Amino acid sequence: MDAALSVDRLRAYYQMDYFGIVREVRAVDDVTFSVNRNEIYGIAGESSSGKSTLIKAIVGAIRPPLRVLGGSVVFNFRDLACDIHAMAPNERAAIRWKHLSYIMQGSMNVLNPVRRVKHSFRDFAFRHMGLGRGEFLDRVKAHLSRLRLAPGVLDSFPHELSGGMRQRVTIALATICTPEFIIADEPTTALDVVVQRDVLAMIRQVQRDLGSSFIFVTHDMAVHANVADRVGIVYAGRLVEEGRTSDVLRRPRHPYTAHLIASLPRIGDPTPKRALRGAPPNLAEPPPGCRFNPRCPLVMERCRQQAPPLVAGPDGHRVACFAVAS
Repeated sequence: MDAALSVDRLRAYYQMDYFGIVREVRAVDDVTFSVNRNEIYGIAGESSSGKSTLIKAIVGAIRPPLRVLGGSVVFNFRDLACDIHAMAPNERAAIRWKHLSYIMQGSMNVLNPVRRVKHSFRDFAFRHMGLGRGEFLDRVKAHLSRLRLAPGVLDSFPHELSGGMRQRVTIALATICTPEFIIADEPTTALDVVVQRDVLAMIRQVQRDLGSSFIFVTHDMAVHANVADRVGIVYAGRLVEEGRTSDVLRRPRHPYTAHLIASLPRIGDPTPKRALRGAPPNLAEPPPGCRFNPRCPLVMERCRQQAPPLVAGPDGHRVACFAVAS
């Protein structure tokens, strides 16, 4: 299929040198995947697995001490193909919001608390749309109406809106320029399940209406089951499994994925959930071989010495595990 995004062997590390002590945190280490056009691609993994750092590297939001040390991130927009890390800062700024948009984690990270919502739309989108002020405001109101938001929210301050309403506004803000690629980083965090359902339905509707490609990041596998076409599982900075969401949920192949699926609550199941032993590794000093080997119930001696490659099966389902492949 035609790829809207191709990530190849991406490495993004936090490199720090304080008082003569050099430290390197390998937050994203040799990650390769692609996102097809008109697809929602989910990225899952526990906290501190490297999901948010991966997103920063993909959108080119790199600030020290984070550095991209290798690999490529190539977007294929309808009229433009570009490696995000080979572009000058002004070139990256030109494609943002118009071609590439980002729904950040937490609405208050986006909306200025001392400015009305309409000023956020003007700050982010006005210069990209080439419209007069009156026409731009009409376009914003029409877009809000399509997303079931009253135009009156434009005159509100962020603190006057509920958490769910603010999240809807940030989605409207990210999609007002009809971008071809949208990245959503934990957009349902801290929302109750009813509001979460509405926000997920809104994201699905936006994706259908715009025909955009999506990366949807969350640790919640139940959310991925509702929105993602394919899902990639990240553990300790590496992609360990990838496949169609239904296949991954029904037949997880990597032991870490199997644990994530088994931890989901099920109606009518009183069985206590068993915690995974140990803790995620310190990415400043990751274990040799497979990074999951200290916690893995299927560990072999080979796992402690070699990092398993991400191997695709006949159905395109990819998994990085010697125990599964052998």
